[in-house]
Amino acid sequence: MDTFDNECAIAARWIERYLANVREYPVLSKMRPGEVAALLPESAPESPEPFEAIVADFERIVMPGITHWNHPRFFAYFATSATPAGIAAEALAAALDVKAMLWRTSPAATELEEVVMRWLGRLLGLPDRFTGIIYDTASVGGFTALAAARESLDLGIREAGMAGRDLPVLRVYVTEHTHSHIEKGAIALGIGRDNVVRVPCDSEFAMDPEELDRALAVDAAAGYKAMCVVATVGTTSTTARDPVQRIAPIAERYGVWLHVDAAYAGAAAIVPEFRAVLDGVERADSIVVNPHKWLFTPMDCSALYVRDPEMLRRTFSLVPEYLRTPEHGVRNYMDYGLQLGRRFRALKLWFVLRHLGAEGIRERLRAHVALAQELARWIADEPGWEVLAPHPFSVVCFRYRPPELDPATASGLAAADALNERIMETVNASGEMFVSHTKINGAFALRMAIGNVQTTSDDVRAAWGILREAARAA
Repeated sequence: MDTFDNECAIAARWIERYLANVREYPVLSKMRPGEVAALLPESAPESPEPFEAIVADFERIVMPGITHWNHPRFFAYFATSATPAGIAAEALAAALDVKAMLWRTSPAATELEEVVMRWLGRLLGLPDRFTGIIYDTASVGGFTALAAARESLDLGIREAGMAGRDLPVLRVYVTEHTHSHIEKGAIALGIGRDNVVRVPCDSEFAMDPEELDRALAVDAAAGYKAMCVVATVGTTSTTARDPVQRIAPIAERYGVWLHVDAAYAGAAAIVPEFRAVLDGVERADSIVVNPHKWLFTPMDCSALYVRDPEMLRRTFSLVPEYLRTPEHGVRNYMDYGLQLGRRFRALKLWFVLRHLGAEGIRERLRAHVALAQELARWIADEPGWEVLAPHPFSVVCFRYRPPELDPATASGLAAADALNERIMETVNASGEMFVSHTKINGAFALRMAIGNVQTTSDDVRAAWGILREAARAA
């Protein structure tokens, strides 16, 4: 037991030092492909090794190959952060090693998940009739929603499958800005990429409801069967918000499942002045929000809410004799998705919600949005720089385009793209910050996402200075 105490103490001290000194690390790993693997032996050791030696190798081999998502100047993709309370809860969950598949395999894991999902749903303003279930990522939640949408069509696919049967062609409706996991889900479910319909967007990169209505009508006339419409609240590229209020009645009129992907921006609804971002989702069939994105909870923790949980059970429940139990009136979470053994993810969300409190979360979300707006003003006011998309949340898309580069010409656009790619590579190689990119209307755009719990105005100001310096040197 003394050895175990020593190992836990070493790990706890390491985590404490890391969180206190994370700014000292280069944000983006400087390792090249194959370098980490080259430092590792070809086979596992035959004899036990001292824990201290393993930790030393962790420092020597692993840490140089880490890109620090928990760094205050991680501005790529969607900036995330794991708070100490969530990290501690993750350690406790690992110690308990719960497999939360059946109620009886740990009643606390099931019932805590039920309660915490109600807490989160109410913070988001969702009606109590929605049932929340925790998955690992929005990709799995989206796949689960698509599978339920297919089952809701009563085509007998669960039992008879799709092959060798006279079935209508099933269609899923998205935009070019919908996250790629929906298309992957359609591939996995046998829908096919050709039947993922891209609905045109408006000038602010949001789904055009009139175009959706037109696409559904055309497909119905052609004999296709609409399976699911996917609306996004906070698209990955620009954080655009599809108008769910206008999309929902169209989906209802055609009798098609409406899934809302609010993985990133849904969290903003916790703040009263941003509650409107989820307007209309009460009419959706499913909605996903990721606490591990902008609610300061360690990866992985994604919340899927559904209006009809029995449709999920109908889609996925399969109980062999060795998993039958005598309890009645309990929820066995293995019945609501592909996964059988499930991690005790509710524990870390419970810790975070309690440790920060709703007001603490609101304060941090407000601060991140304010920092993004301040950054956008600096960009708009700086000669040669331009903001490329609306920025309602904490992500800003922009580029450097000196006057001599005319974006209306192919050569000017190509030169601007190459210039901004060089800027991105320069700032990321510095180790001082990490940004990613996207393409907006065909143009290469730099993309800064603010979301780390430790990020300050000084971090954003420093990042802006690094970007301008890289532009001058490019």
